[in-house]
Amino acid sequence: MTTAGGAHQETWLDDAAGRLVRPYTVSAGRTRPTHPMELLSWVVATGAPPQGRLEPDHDVALRLCGVATTVAEVAARMRLPAAIAKVVLADLVAVGAVRTRPPSPVADPTDRPILEKLLAGLQQRL
Repeated sequence: MTTAGGAHQETWLDDAAGRLVRPYTVSAGRTRPTHPMELLSWVVATGAPPQGRLEPDHDVALRLCGVATTVAEVAARMRLPAAIAKVVLADLVAVGAVRTRPPSPVADPTDRPILEKLLAGLQQRL
């Protein structure tokens, strides 16, 4: 289903049933991204038109990257396992639609207060 602007609506989710498309289908069975990234890596849309056709989940991920966000945030908002979200985002990197940046060196992925703030922010958005 498309909107007037041509973007796919999120028809892959059902509030009662959850995702209607299994994660391995979203990634075409792939479990490893072709572009290395971490959960706290930053992703942002380049603004360039993708050099290829996007699947609905790629379209959703690209919209989420309209502002700089983390891989973890994209995975949470798409209700996908992080490994699958990384595959989708790597596909977008490959077609020039998204660029990534490693997490800031000052960010410690084991810092409990930072993780609690991240969790609180993700819970607010769901």
